Amino acid sequence: MSKLNRDEIASGLSKVGYVADGELATAISLMAFLKRPLLLEGEAGVGKTAVAAALADLYDTRLIRLQCYEGLDQSAALYEWNYQRQLLAIQAHQGRGAVEIEDEIFSEKYLLERPLLAAIRQPKAPVLLIDEVDRADEEFEAFLLEVLSEFQVSIPELGTIPATTIPHVVLTSNGTRELSDALRRRCLYHYVDFPDPDREARIIMAHLSGIGASLALQIARMVEAIRKEDLRKVPGVAETLDWATALVGLKLRDLHDDPEALHDTLLCLLKTREDRTRISREVTERLLGRVA
Repeated sequence: MSKLNRDEIASGLSKVGYVADGELATAISLMAFLKRPLLLEGEAGVGKTAVAAALADLYDTRLIRLQCYEGLDQSAALYEWNYQRQLLAIQAHQGRGAVEIEDEIFSEKYLLERPLLAAIRQPKAPVLLIDEVDRADEEFEAFLLEVLSEFQVSIPELGTIPATTIPHVVLTSNGTRELSDALRRRCLYHYVDFPDPDREARIIMAHLSGIGASLALQIARMVEAIRKEDLRKVPGVAETLDWATALVGLKLRDLHDDPEALHDTLLCLLKTREDRTRISREVTERLLGRVA
């Protein structure tokens, strides 16, 4: 896979349902060639997480996901001991020597792999998705940087565990806080923006085989117009696909055929009360008037 050029990457991603632009395909190609993590930054809903899932399909390998959140610590990301089984083992082996019991309960069979440890122990290099890294604390980010630099884990009771394979690492960030310069230097970088109408229409058609090209493009243009309104939560690509599915289910062939149904189904795109109020029927009609 490391020898694929950007056109082959784009073609391969398209076959597994992800429509990538040229810059993203180049970033993925370089990620494979240089064996560097890829940091994807952008608004929520632009499809950053879907890149990792598509790569796992493209490489025919396992996707391992680490969901970041405030307070995430090393044990939740790396490994834990199965304390309940250890306590049961201690009770079952009462009367044996302390050293013998310790060697038993701190063995491999009592080890619980978490995403980072699991990722470096796969027989075939997986795709490791570190999702929303900006939500984790700075201390965890520093720890993560160390793991991604060494690709080995030190477990005091077992020693150093080197990587069996080096995973394809994708990090995503919604930009809620500034990431460290050290992490950015370690990664390749690509900013993922909302797709333009032509590409979003291709995304719709890739996921909905029964939709016509004309309707897909109308939907994409309508969504683009809605995103330009003053919204609290801008609809992402997933919301676009939900809306397109609803419209196909209503057997619409053109958005102008049933403006009332079109407006009623905007609940697929608009996820707050304020946004539903802002996009009134009058606004919907105004925006629809711009869609050919």
